[in-house]
Amino acid sequence: MAFSFFAGRATAFRSVLGFTFSHWRAQRLRAFAIAATMGLATLADILTPLYSGRLVDAIAKGGPTDEAAVSAALSAFAILVALALWAAVMRYVCFSVLVAFTIKMMRVVIGEAFARVQRFSTDWHASSFAGSTVRKVTRGVWALDLLNDTLLIALLPAAAMLIGTAALLGWHWPVMGLVTGLGSLAYLGLTVTLSLGYVAPAASLSNAWDTRLGGALADAISCNSVVKAFGAETREDGRLAWITEKWGRRTRRAWMRGTINGTAQLFALLALRALLIGLALVLWTRGQADAGDLAFVLTSFFILQGYLREMGMHIRNLQRSVNDMEELVELQRHPLGVLDRPAAKPLAVKGGEIVFDRVTFHYGAHAEPLYRDFSLKIAAGERVGLVGHSGSGKTTFVKLVQRLYDVTGGRILIDGENIADVEQASLRGRIAIVQQEPILFHRSLAENIAYGRPSATMDEVAEAAELASAHDFIARMPNGYGTLVGERGVKLSGGERQRVALARAFLADAPILVLDEATSSLDSESEMLIQQAMERLMVGRTTIVIAHRLSTVRALDRLLVFDRGRVVEEGDHEPLAQRTGGIYRRLFERQAMELVKGLSQPSGIAVSA
Repeated sequence: MAFSFFAGRATAFRSVLGFTFSHWRAQRLRAFAIAATMGLATLADILTPLYSGRLVDAIAKGGPTDEAAVSAALSAFAILVALALWAAVMRYVCFSVLVAFTIKMMRVVIGEAFARVQRFSTDWHASSFAGSTVRKVTRGVWALDLLNDTLLIALLPAAAMLIGTAALLGWHWPVMGLVTGLGSLAYLGLTVTLSLGYVAPAASLSNAWDTRLGGALADAISCNSVVKAFGAETREDGRLAWITEKWGRRTRRAWMRGTINGTAQLFALLALRALLIGLALVLWTRGQADAGDLAFVLTSFFILQGYLREMGMHIRNLQRSVNDMEELVELQRHPLGVLDRPAAKPLAVKGGEIVFDRVTFHYGAHAEPLYRDFSLKIAAGERVGLVGHSGSGKTTFVKLVQRLYDVTGGRILIDGENIADVEQASLRGRIAIVQQEPILFHRSLAENIAYGRPSATMDEVAEAAELASAHDFIARMPNGYGTLVGERGVKLSGGERQRVALARAFLADAPILVLDEATSSLDSESEMLIQQAMERLMVGRTTIVIAHRLSTVRALDRLLVFDRGRVVEEGDHEPLAQRTGGIYRRLFERQAMELVKGLSQPSGIAVSA
């Protein structure tokens, strides 16, 4: 059990350090400059005890009238001052380079993590808390700052100080150098064992609950309108209290283990101090050391002790930064969703013909495919409605056209080009989609409308808003098109969000249009205006309409009725509505009955259709 834990810790360290060193290699000169200048600064600390001893020797062996003693003392003093100035200059240069080195690394890592998360699969995003993901990235990036400091300006000079001090002491007294080296290694062994075997497991568990806490906060805050709608503030307070209680217990245990670790290190340093000073006294009593030698030993130890004491803290910081970076590194190692092929080229859409050629597709580990040997052709400029029960394959059809998933077998063609062979960005840039529940950025209305075509002028933005019946309500906003809409568009009503999303699609002017019941959130008057505008928009464009309300698909060229990944009925509205026992007829009759029932309800009572 213990072996497996240490193996897991070793794997985590290798992963995190490998990730870090790969970014160091991108800035080799800066990394070398930091190590070199910090090494030169540490050299000054190593030599300081030697010249401190010579200063004491000079003072002890001669009085103020002894010119040789005064000269030796002044020489030692001058060298000590020069060493201090040298160390200060080298540390300034080191930290100046380190600032640029670390800032660039953090920027690159944030950019890489964001780019990867953006390209993860749709399923990954559906299964992950946005707040937890943000927490993993930000915590990991700040841990990278700590890791750089720990490795480059803490552990590296500490190791140099340990080796240099042991060598200098061993040069004077071999036994003193041996005791210093072995005692310091024993101290480091104790520190590493406690940090990795005792503190690290608790810290990892604490981080997991920290991530969960971030996710719970983001989940409740982003859904605050639902919380308010059900008066559930107290319930959410209680749910968060349960999570914070678990987080608090695990974090307290991690912190207490860190405290115990630090105390054990202090006792170990005390033992090493007693051993070295006792040995120095023994040498003095035997006449093998004088006052200057004792000053050399004591100064060496106290400087070394500072490094060792800080080294214990640095190893704890190393362990903590590795813990904090683990989830970030896992994100970097997680496979991307759909990848562009090496020779992918931009998609050139002329007409917008869509062909499913013997397509087989199944989700993840599902044994049974949703589509099996599925073939279908949508002609360029054709307006097609997708109808069927929930889970019948309508939405998946659109996702496959967008290449949010790769097909298991067969191919999907747009104007004769296999979409698997083209750049995803160019493919999706040629498809304008309006979702049933549109999502807006917390940016201005103009930015949201122009998202599909950022180069659009304000006149073009306003024209698209006019087509979507959005211009009037935007004009009434305090800042017009510059009004910020809030997170996910929360400041707008459902109908207003839908109209902004429609305006975005109008402005994108893509040859392929996907409407996921795009008028479902509009009032009757706006719906009529939008339907008319959409009729104009559909002309000359291949249009796919995912229909939930069958009244919206009457005027389409063709309806495809899906059932379990197959098209079981096909045609226009009238023949399908009259087919005895047909799925479309059942769906149409059920919605008609619900509409009649809703109209017959007493005033103030609404029945969902």
